[in-house]
Parts: sequence; structure tokens; C-alpha cells
Amino acid sequence: MEGQARIRIDYQKFEADQAWDGLKGYITNAELDKEAVIAHYNQLWTIEQTFRISKTDLRIRPVYHYIRNRIEAHLCIAFAACKVYKELERQLKQKQSHYSVQQTLEILKSIFGVKVTLPISGEQKMVPLAKQKDQQYILQLFSINL
Repeated sequence: MEGQARIRIDYQKFEADQAWDGLKGYITNAELDKEAVIAHYNQLWTIEQTFRISKTDLRIRPVYHYIRNRIEAHLCIAFAACKVYKELERQLKQKQSHYSVQQTLEILKSIFGVKVTLPISGEQKMVPLAKQKDQQYILQLFSINL
């Protein structure tokens, strides 16, 4: 067994370490009380989810721009798209819809519209064509007249 490292377990340290099992510590420079720090930390998953959405669903990466104002414009558009996505998510939850944001977007993509010009006034209106129940449901959910 020449050249092989020998592993030794310090069982006394192993036993002492068990006293900390299940505990979590937080270090922060914020001037918040401990309850607020923990509450904010527990919401961290929403931020992580938003970053995943921006990378996958919105496909904001990679950025192929090299000029500063184009990079800033790209990030601004990406941020606006992310905000619209999160607002749709919020409204679907508020309206207690059983559809996810992704399902809703797929349904919306399948709705066509016809531009109608009224004969007397000449006013133009866009009329959505929603034949399927899920299309009608989404339009009614957001009070879009059929």
C-alpha cells in the first residue's frame, strides 16, 4: 500500500459536529431585525426563478453586442420582457387561472384576429377569432371582447 494516503476519522469532532445539524446561520450587513432577514432570505427562490425565466423562456442570453448603448438597450428590453412575464404570472395567480404563463402564451399565439372597418364611421376594430375553449377562456379572463 505504498504511496496511498491513509484516511482517519476524528470521531470526537464528528460527534461534536452533530450538535449543529439542521441549523442555518445568516450573515448580513443590513440593518434589519433577524425576522426580516430570514423572511427576505426565504423569498430568494423567487429571484432565482426570475433569473431562470430570463435565461430560458425569454432567451436574453447570450448577448452579442459590443457597443455600450446596445448592451444597455438589450438589457433594458430583457428587463421589460421579464417584468411583463412576471406581471402576467401575477395576474394569472390573482385571477386563479389553472394555466401557467407558458401555457397562456402558447394559447395566445394560437389566436388570430381580423381587422374590421365599420361602414358608417370608418372606425377600425381588431376582432379576435377564438374558436377553442382555452382561447375563449383566456380572452374572457382578461376581459377581451369577442
